[in-house]
Amino acid sequence: MTPNTQSSSNSNPAPLVRAKQLGATLLSERGEASGAFVARELHQMLRLLDASDRHRFQRYLASEFQPDKAALRTAAERYLADTTGGAAAALAQAADPPRQELLRRMNMAPGGTGALIAMRSELTAHLHDEPELKLLDADLRHLFASWFNRGFLELRRIDWQSSAAVLEKLIAYEAVHEIKGWDDLRRRLAPDRRCFAFFHPALPGEPLIFVEVALVQGLATAMPPLLALEPDEEAARAQAAGADTAIFYSISNCQDGLRGISFGNFLIKQVVEELQAEFPQLKRFSTLSPVPGFRRWLMQRLADGSDPDAALLPELERDGWWHDLAQSEKLRAPLLRLCARYLTRRPSIRIDPVARFHLGNGARLERVNWLGNNAPRGIQESFGIMVNYLYDHDSIEINHEAFVRDGTIVRSPEVDTLLEIEPMRGARTKAAERR
Repeated sequence: MTPNTQSSSNSNPAPLVRAKQLGATLLSERGEASGAFVARELHQMLRLLDASDRHRFQRYLASEFQPDKAALRTAAERYLADTTGGAAAALAQAADPPRQELLRRMNMAPGGTGALIAMRSELTAHLHDEPELKLLDADLRHLFASWFNRGFLELRRIDWQSSAAVLEKLIAYEAVHEIKGWDDLRRRLAPDRRCFAFFHPALPGEPLIFVEVALVQGLATAMPPLLALEPDEEAARAQAAGADTAIFYSISNCQDGLRGISFGNFLIKQVVEELQAEFPQLKRFSTLSPVPGFRRWLMQRLADGSDPDAALLPELERDGWWHDLAQSEKLRAPLLRLCARYLTRRPSIRIDPVARFHLGNGARLERVNWLGNNAPRGIQESFGIMVNYLYDHDSIEINHEAFVRDGTIVRSPEVDTLLEIEPMRGARTKAAERR
């Protein structure tokens, strides 16, 4: 159904009123050419709105363009009486909100895709307090899942010869390890480094997600060596030629409006293929990953004082302990043990988001690394601990199926060793064990 729009005797209605009128008109248009014209005018009008009026327009989209209740009821009753494929298709069509068709038509305008991504990004701040907006958010996510499926994505390598605009976006979008200016960026694009990104035809020059890779010997366990400046390009080329391991040390999503649309699993798998073709000598493909939820989980666990490890709390709250060798060595074994416990909890308990991503992609939990990142963010998230997730070609599918089927977290013997040294816990309650 098409909602009623606010009428105005003024030949030049306010931009918000005009935007609503254009939305209703766009949904009623039958011709593709005329629809594209109206969509272009609608986006032009939306660009005139301030943040408050854009929010009102979003509420209008969420509340007004609902399925026809009578038609939906009729289709549902028909399906209950006759559960055929045709009746199911008719029910699905009746349940499809006109809002989705309006959004599809808004996408016909030049720049329409980017404008809709920006709209969804703006919705984030309001979803908690205005749950009705979740309908619009869900419709946008549903459409983006189709528009940004793997078949439309283009993998590109980004190097120092890439356009300045794209390089600037890498600096702006890096979400894991801050790029501290052009010298730092140049190091990350050196001959022993690789950076790949997915792009989409509707967003030329805008990376959707990118991954940074270091070509090294052995399994990297700390960030500082990966980010240190090489003396010259020849040394970096020699490093690449002698590398036996590719370390994925940063994966950054670039478009907040595409949250929940999975690109990373495709990206890693295709980058592995690209690297294997360029460097046949590579034997291992691993991440060096943060553990963003560990500190929060552990501090909550220790806070009530009943946990056997509660004595660690005063030591962990001491500022700068990681710079004191004696103090950090005292904390090393218990924190590594506790981090291994945190990472191997049942996925039915809220698992670390980075762990869920890599384990769900079929990686193996390979190693827990002490003070792998002592930058402020690393200390704040996980007391500096970092993790290697290993992507072994022969076991990726088996690991993925085990994780999805019953929550099995495939891990190395080294991680098992950390778990085996867990001390006696005494009379810990089952509730504490489930935390």
